[in-house]
Amino acid sequence: MRNKKKNFFYYFAILSIFLAVSAQTAEITRSFLDGVNDYKQENFEAAISAFSKIAASGVKNSKLFYNLGNAYLKNGELGHALLWYERALKVAPDDPDLKFNYEYALSQLKDEKENKEISIFRILFFWKHLLNAGTVQHTAIFLNLIFWLIVTIRTLQKKKKILKAPSYLMLVLAVVFTLTAFYNYYEAEYFKEAVILPPQVSVRSGLTDGSAELFVLHAGTKVKIEEEHHDFFKIFFSEGKIGYIRNSDVGVI
Repeated sequence: MRNKKKNFFYYFAILSIFLAVSAQTAEITRSFLDGVNDYKQENFEAAISAFSKIAASGVKNSKLFYNLGNAYLKNGELGHALLWYERALKVAPDDPDLKFNYEYALSQLKDEKENKEISIFRILFFWKHLLNAGTVQHTAIFLNLIFWLIVTIRTLQKKKKILKAPSYLMLVLAVVFTLTAFYNYYEAEYFKEAVILPPQVSVRSGLTDGSAELFVLHAGTKVKIEEEHHDFFKIFFSEGKIGYIRNSDVGVI
């Protein structure tokens, strides 16, 4: 009898979870379709509301983020548009439509970094900037497989000189791309970037609104977050342009 009760409660719990998930999925689908319909009717604020509701539920989908970016861009909110394009690029870095709209939004920016010179780091590690994190990771895996395949062939042939040069080349490339993949992961986890949201924001010398204004940034500009102090972030824009800004004025990517 006890086993029957246990089985009943077990199946009841499974059914409850299934129904809850199904209801949530249906609600998300309905909100997404409402957002698409509102966007087509050029009711961009309603579309933003519908898409934001889904994003707030924890859904991480490149198409959702892309649509949010488009809706914000059409609504004249460049900062929010670039924030969501940046988030979408983290999920789908090779999406051609996303990249096209992102580049267009970037062309609307008002702030330009003054330090235009190419750094030594960028020259020495050019592949890190040419390839996205996913491509680096897949390349590292592929190179490691090729290296161990060559090692296996050399071992089976019992002739150490066979494929000696290619094995060393593959080893070097595998190490380089593996270390780059680990660095990309570390950078993504511990180096935060953010996007300016309001049309214009003053970057100040201290942690109060009365602190001296150092410079001004505009909507959509991307900055690095160096420190967090309660309601303020210490941000880095370019060489010599570092200061404090309210965390409500930026969206963390």
